[in-house]
Amino acid sequence: MRVVTSTLLISVVVVAVLGVFLFQSINKTMLAGRTDAATAEARANVLTVSDYLARAAEPVPAEGSDPAVSPPPDPADQAINVLAQRAGSRYAVVIYNNDTVGQDRATLDIDAGRSIPPVFRERVRTDTTDQTVARYSPLRYLSGDTVSGLVIGKRVPGSNGTYEIYHLFPLNEEEETLSSVLQLLVLVGAGLVLLLAAIASLVTRQVVTPVRLTRQAAERLASGRLEERLKVRGEDDLARLAASFNEMASNLALKIHQLEELSQVQRQFVSDVSHELRTPLTTVRMAADLLYDAREDFEPMASRSAELMQAQLERFESMLADLLEISRYDAGAATLDLESIDMRDTVLRAVGDSEALAERHATRFELRLPTDPCMAECDSRRIERILRNLLFNAIEHGEGKDIVVTLGADRDAVAIAVRDHGVGLRPGEENMVFDRFWRADPSRARTIGGTGLGLAISREDAILHGGWLQAWGAPGEGTQFRLSLPRTAGTQLKGSPLPLVPPEVEMRRTWRGHVTPVLSAAAGESGVFDVD
Repeated sequence: MRVVTSTLLISVVVVAVLGVFLFQSINKTMLAGRTDAATAEARANVLTVSDYLARAAEPVPAEGSDPAVSPPPDPADQAINVLAQRAGSRYAVVIYNNDTVGQDRATLDIDAGRSIPPVFRERVRTDTTDQTVARYSPLRYLSGDTVSGLVIGKRVPGSNGTYEIYHLFPLNEEEETLSSVLQLLVLVGAGLVLLLAAIASLVTRQVVTPVRLTRQAAERLASGRLEERLKVRGEDDLARLAASFNEMASNLALKIHQLEELSQVQRQFVSDVSHELRTPLTTVRMAADLLYDAREDFEPMASRSAELMQAQLERFESMLADLLEISRYDAGAATLDLESIDMRDTVLRAVGDSEALAERHATRFELRLPTDPCMAECDSRRIERILRNLLFNAIEHGEGKDIVVTLGADRDAVAIAVRDHGVGLRPGEENMVFDRFWRADPSRARTIGGTGLGLAISREDAILHGGWLQAWGAPGEGTQFRLSLPRTAGTQLKGSPLPLVPPEVEMRRTWRGHVTPVLSAAAGESGVFDVD
C-alpha cells in the first residue's frame, strides 16, 4: 500500500506538472497563431481603407436632385462599409474620428465604449511607430453577452483628421478548443495515473506476495508447525529466499526434535532415579533413625556422626521430594486441592516455619497484613510451599537484614510480596532465577542446602493456580518476589494489587528524575507502605 500510494502521489505531481506545461504550450501556440492571423488581417484592412480616409470627399449628383446641393459622401462611412463587408460576422470593426466628436462608427452590435479600454485607446492615440497595437480584452455586446477577445488598434491619418481603427476579434472558438483540450488532458492524466498505480500494484504484489507467504510460514513455524515449508519457483532471489527458509526450517525442526528427545530422556532419567532411590533411602532412613535415637550411648565422635547422617538424610529426602515434584509437572500429573482459605493464615504459617532459620541468620520478619480477611480459592499446601521457598531464598541472600512480607488484595486478585535488602539481582537475572538449577553466584558458599529447584517449582505452582510469580532486583537494592493469584479459581488474572518494584525504590527513582512522584494505593486493602 505504501509503494502504490507513493507511486500514485508522485504520478499525480508529474502528470500535473506535465499537463500544465503542455496546456500552457498549446494555449500559447494557439493564441499566438490567432494573434498573428488577426494582426495580418487588420493590417490589410487598414491599408485598404487608408485610401478612402486620405482622399477628400467628391460631390456625386443624386438622381433627380440638384448636383450643387447633394452632400459629399463621408470617407469614414465608405471605410466602415468596406470593412463591414470584409469582416462579415467574424469580427467587429470600430472607427473613431479624434477630430470630430460623435462621428464614431462600428459594425455588428458591439459596445465599443466598454470593449475598448480607455488606457488602450490612449496608447493607440499616442503611438507614433506606425505599428498595430494588440491587447486581449473582454468583448461586450449590446445584447449583454461578453466573450474573450483580441483588440487590435491602429492610428490612421485622414483628410478629415486622425482616425483610430480597432478590430475586435472574438476568441470564443479558441476558448472552446482550449476547454476541450483541458478536459482531454485531465482525462488522459487521470487515466495515466490510475494506470501507473495499477502497474505499481501489480509489480509490488509480485514482490510482496512471496514475502507475505514467507511471513505466514514463519508464523506457523513459530507456533509449532515444524513441517511448514515454502514452494520454490524459479531461480531468482525470492526463490533462493524460499529455499533458505526451507533449509532453516528443516534444521530447526531437527534441532528441536533432538532437544525434545534429550529433554525427554533427562525427565525420564530424573523420574526413574527419583523413584528408584526411594526404596534404598527408606532402608537407610530406618537404620539412621536407630543410630540417631541411640546416639547418647555412643562415643562423642560416633554420636556426632549419627547427627550429621540424620541431617544429611533430611536434606537428601528434601532434594528427592523436589525431583519427584518437578517430574510430576513434566508429566502433567500435578493437580490442585482447592479450598477457600484466608491468605493471612497461610502467610503466618509459612513465616512460622521459617522463623527458626531466620533466627540462625539474625533476620527479622516485618509483616504488613490487612486487617480484613483475604479469601481466595487455592491449594494451601502448594501456596505455603511457594512462600517457604521465597522466605528461605530471602534469608539466604538477605545478608541478615529485615525481610518485609506484604499481603494485598483487590476485588479480583490477591498478592504476596517478599522483600529482602540483600545483594539484589543483576539486569536480566529476574527471569533466570526461575530456571532449574540456576544460582546467582555459583562460587558463593551456600548456608542452606538445596537442588536449585525451589523457585522453579514455585513458579510451576503459581502457573497451576493461574497466577504469576515475578521477581525484581537491583544491585545494592535487594530483591522482591511477588506472587499474584486470582481470588476465584479458573478466572483470568488481569492485574496485581501490589507493585512489583518496591514503592520506596520507585520513589527514589522518581525524585532523581526531578519528576513529582505519584504513588497509587496499590498496597491492597491496607493501602499503607513504609518508606525509608
